Amino acid sequence: MKIDILHELNAERAARRAVVVVTDVASGTQRLVKFADIAKDPLHNVIEKHVRMGKSGMEETTQGRFFLTVHVPSPQLVITGAVHISQALAPIGQMLGYDVTIVDPRTAFASVERFPDIKVIAEWPDVALPPLNVDHYTAFVALTHDPKIDDPALKHALSRECFYIGALGSRKTHAKRVERLKAAGINDRDIARIHAPIGLAIGAVSPAEIAVAIMGEITATLRLKAEKAEAA
Repeated sequence: MKIDILHELNAERAARRAVVVVTDVASGTQRLVKFADIAKDPLHNVIEKHVRMGKSGMEETTQGRFFLTVHVPSPQLVITGAVHISQALAPIGQMLGYDVTIVDPRTAFASVERFPDIKVIAEWPDVALPPLNVDHYTAFVALTHDPKIDDPALKHALSRECFYIGALGSRKTHAKRVERLKAAGINDRDIARIHAPIGLAIGAVSPAEIAVAIMGEITATLRLKAEKAEAA
């Protein structure tokens, strides 16, 4: 690999941006494709597929045979609310390779005893969230049912490029949430990014089942094309 490509690659990885090294198998020539440039690359369809799946691999195309070396940041799962659903959701997220963080200012809930081996921050969202580098590879979930906690957390998530944002609550609860967010200056387009009611419609009842529904929806959003994820 040429030194200039290596430098660019390291810079993109340090910034938590997906990047792909495309190697022409016949000639051995390489080029680096940054996430922001995928759409205009001649191989954009196959590159987009590999980035979405987070997998390197060989591709036979009409333009030749290429090996795509994919570098994708580890996904984050940020959960606002140290509730019963979170106790099931956090370990599921860890099993799927997410770096999990729980944020809840209520110290009676946000404890190491209730969440062993999970990063727990017992602070208000305004304090806890900015240092977490919430970005395109972050799934953000609001579960407290408390507007004083969930609303500022959602406003922060909506100001970033999270690939998934979800909030617990019925349609009636969400309608009131929408009113509050609009009053706070959040536009309709951003509000529409919130998955609410949260999770896949699988008839989930218990906290563990709801956690499965949430993680299923997060996975579909991460791995499927947008139109397929919405239909899931």
